[in-house]
Amino acid sequence: MTSTTAGTTTGTIISTTGTTAIRSILVANRGEIACRVFRTCRDLGITTVAVYSDADADALHVREADTAVRLPGSAPADTYLRGELVVKAAQAAGADAVHPGYGFLSENADFARAVLDAGLVWIGPSPEAIASMASKTRAKELMGISPMAVDEVTEADLPVLVKAASGGGGRGMRVVRELDALKGELAAARVEAAGAFGDGEVFVEPYLEGGRHVEVQIMADAHDTVWALGTRDCTLQRRHQKVIEESPAPGLAAALVEELHAQAVRAARVTGYRGAGTVEFLVADGRAHFLEMNTRLQVEHPVTEAVFGVDLVALQIQVAEGARLAEEPPPARGHAVEARLYAEDPAAEWAPQTGTLHRLSVPGVRLDTGYAGGDTIGVHYDPMLAKAVAYAPTRAQALRGLAGALERAVVHGLVTNRELLVRSLRHPEFVEARMDTGFYDRHLAELAAPAPDPYAPLAAALADAHGRSRFGGFRNLASQPQVKRLRSEPDGTEHEVRYRHTREGLSAEEVRVLSVSRELVLLEIDGVRRQFPVSRYGDGRVYVGNTALTILPLLPEPTVRQEPGSLLAPMPGTVVRLAEGLAEGARVQAGQPLIWLEAMKMEHRICAPASGTLTTLHAAPGRQVEVGALLAVVDVVQEEQSV
Repeated sequence: MTSTTAGTTTGTIISTTGTTAIRSILVANRGEIACRVFRTCRDLGITTVAVYSDADADALHVREADTAVRLPGSAPADTYLRGELVVKAAQAAGADAVHPGYGFLSENADFARAVLDAGLVWIGPSPEAIASMASKTRAKELMGISPMAVDEVTEADLPVLVKAASGGGGRGMRVVRELDALKGELAAARVEAAGAFGDGEVFVEPYLEGGRHVEVQIMADAHDTVWALGTRDCTLQRRHQKVIEESPAPGLAAALVEELHAQAVRAARVTGYRGAGTVEFLVADGRAHFLEMNTRLQVEHPVTEAVFGVDLVALQIQVAEGARLAEEPPPARGHAVEARLYAEDPAAEWAPQTGTLHRLSVPGVRLDTGYAGGDTIGVHYDPMLAKAVAYAPTRAQALRGLAGALERAVVHGLVTNRELLVRSLRHPEFVEARMDTGFYDRHLAELAAPAPDPYAPLAAALADAHGRSRFGGFRNLASQPQVKRLRSEPDGTEHEVRYRHTREGLSAEEVRVLSVSRELVLLEIDGVRRQFPVSRYGDGRVYVGNTALTILPLLPEPTVRQEPGSLLAPMPGTVVRLAEGLAEGARVQAGQPLIWLEAMKMEHRICAPASGTLTTLHAAPGRQVEVGALLAVVDVVQEEQSV
């Protein structure tokens, strides 16, 4: 559930009341951001309206809204992109205003115009401001920066970054270090950008090694007041997607912060901006390089709220009502850090995960989420489960608090990046603020390495055996220990656990069993007492802490064998494209990308497992596939015989 923002001072920083009184708001979005906006609406006494696709009929944001309107359509993710349906939904529900959230239609100027043309209040910047910054190349020109010509890139310019002119989230983005690879990467980026944003325009810019990603939150009203609300550091990114964000950005010189604020305010003024927005920069060699302006609220906005004691959504609403901001923003205090908890499997190249989220709890911090226990995580949307936000007087305290909260978090039902977040927050490079955008290039393998608890299988076996001896109780004579087989999920490691029923209860070798129940096992290991909480769910899995296990039958079940060289879909999704010229009979090389699968707003490459001949090809662009579906087969044996 979304939590409240403690210590907000919104009521003292609006100097006049607005001229429009909003009574009902439709949020043109879903999940975590819809729940977040609804929370503020409830605080302000505003009625809430949700929209939903068929896949979201029972989603948390629908359950939390006062009323909800279905968006018809066969493709769930696309329904939120149909502006005309959203406007009709707002009118049908009697809403006064539309809040776009982020993603989907939030930076669509045509949608903003349609909302205004329907006589509704648009809680965001003007359509003209959105359009002026919609293209990153146009935005650079407005800021006096000339983009690099694609056809004039030379060896001396490398490395360069290929980027989509529209959209974000890392889509259509490629780092190019060799000139011969530029043409292919440009083509691939154009295809991805066109599919993701409906605009295949891409451009290149210098790729600055060792830089930091820093942004400035702005808030502007219709009375020529623009606030620059500090800085945020979003340097820790994987696949160009933000993982951990904090405010203020640590270690920046005062003069550099002043320059960042000045450029952000300038971007707002040249566009006649109104509402909340974010101006993004790459900071390298003590200089700020303008990247883009996001004409909406950002995912990472809670860290700014915590440091400045404001509710940015409330400010958005009040500015849309015509209110005037105070001349100066409130002072910044303390430090805040946010981590994005994703349903993804590091052991499977970070593939997004689907299934039932049995339980989600992160104690002691603000948790913004669009899910509750029992909800299903589907294939249609971003795999982010929640944002955990910690605030403290100092950076060190905030980092320690968030790492500790995530370490104690309970996430059952899906594999997540929780361990990566904990280790990142404690890594010396990050703790000492020496990180740059190459942080995960250097450290991802060590930070994502599995850290299984060797005693979790024993605890699961003992809890399962509690109160039910296979032989009706203990034996007076020594006997062979009882055996349970368990499998760790999702890596498939199997364990064989031995224990005994005795007059005193359950016992095991090498550890002292202090107490056992179905919900808790207490062991003494090398003189140290440890608690192992145990949970069970209908899918047959047992969770010891956050370790997922399946209790196996003593005799293994027969399994279906796949033909060697089979390429299986790692997750449910849609085939978006095939390698050029790919057909049955084609010769392929080991590691060659063959099939691109899109799932949960991410594109995944499926590569040849070995060199050989493609004998079977079931994949075709547009085809929907389930996890484990056979996409293609590479005949490795045939290739080896022909050499």
